[in-house]
Amino acid sequence: MMISEKVYTLVDRYRGFLTDHVYGLEKEVVYGSFKRFLPELKELRKKARDYGLFAPHLPVSAGGLGLTLVEFAHVSEVLGRSPIGHYVFNCQAPDIGNMELMSQYASDQLKTDYLIPLQRGDIRSCFAMTEPAHAGSNPVYLSTSAIRQGDHFVINGHKWFTTGADGASFVIVMAVTDPDNPNPYQRASMLLVPMDTPGCKLLRNIPIMGDVGEDYLSHGEVVFKDCKVPETNLIGSAGEGFALAQERLGPGRIHHCMRWLGICERALEMMCQRALARELSPGKALATQQTIENWIAESAAEIRASRLMVLDTARIIQDDGAKAAKADISTIKFFVSDVLMKIIDRAVQVHGALGISDDTLLSFWYRHERGARIYDGPDEVHKSVLARKILRTYAS
Repeated sequence: MMISEKVYTLVDRYRGFLTDHVYGLEKEVVYGSFKRFLPELKELRKKARDYGLFAPHLPVSAGGLGLTLVEFAHVSEVLGRSPIGHYVFNCQAPDIGNMELMSQYASDQLKTDYLIPLQRGDIRSCFAMTEPAHAGSNPVYLSTSAIRQGDHFVINGHKWFTTGADGASFVIVMAVTDPDNPNPYQRASMLLVPMDTPGCKLLRNIPIMGDVGEDYLSHGEVVFKDCKVPETNLIGSAGEGFALAQERLGPGRIHHCMRWLGICERALEMMCQRALARELSPGKALATQQTIENWIAESAAEIRASRLMVLDTARIIQDDGAKAAKADISTIKFFVSDVLMKIIDRAVQVHGALGISDDTLLSFWYRHERGARIYDGPDEVHKSVLARKILRTYAS
């Protein structure tokens, strides 16, 4: 798939920005304290804006670059090379998904109060759907309720793995508003809840393989107890929660997959550099071993195949909508997440004991990206979606 001259030039500028301004700070941020480096990160965001690179996914009218989904996919791959790449340019998850959702379905007042500050990078947000009591692979099985009382909704429930809840200004909550609806896909709604609303409480940041994380690099556990918000805080209409979630997750999986490929590219580079620099014996580099050569070749081929597959899926979503790309979205979700873990694991192995230390980014990615095969639908669910589609063609 050809890349236009415009995007090629833009991608090159993002690469240069990361090299000149981001790579030198990333390890201190992810292994140190995100909050301690907020002044430096704020300065990087200002610099990104000054360079005309801020918010590439947003329309020009909202202060962005107006890239299409396919064009942004190329940029997302480059930004994925650093754990803080997307954050610096204000296109990190879950904020980017919330921006896309709110730009289409939020009221004018919610856009003024929350979307515009989010697009400017003045605030952050989070998205709460997964619950500890229920399998996240079944998005219609929810206990969190939002009961209408007059012109308000009263929310009660328990959510977790709410990414970035620490420091977020608001959360978009999936809650059941119509439990008796015979259609289970029309029982839930989405509501915007300011995080300082009475009854909304961040219990903790959940440790991820020993790393608690903070701010945007965290996964929060949140409870709602008699949390009252006006009915005007509905995103879309009552009962549209599931449909909006699916619409949000379609482009979101493109963002994730291209970010993963950025990680893969960086891990492959590290693998090659280590293989060439590390000597097994005087004058004999690790790179001379056939196993290492196989890992490098396989990784390069898997990255290329994944990239073409994801870009093709992005094109279908862009042209025909997420519904038309349902099987393709499932395919890239389980395929690329598996490639990601294989390449990170190979890079760790090539680095030896250094690979499991915090002296490189590999241990950070190994811990935090294992979830790629779980969140946004576990691999097994997406494989079933694809298999059922294939089997239907034979059954008919």
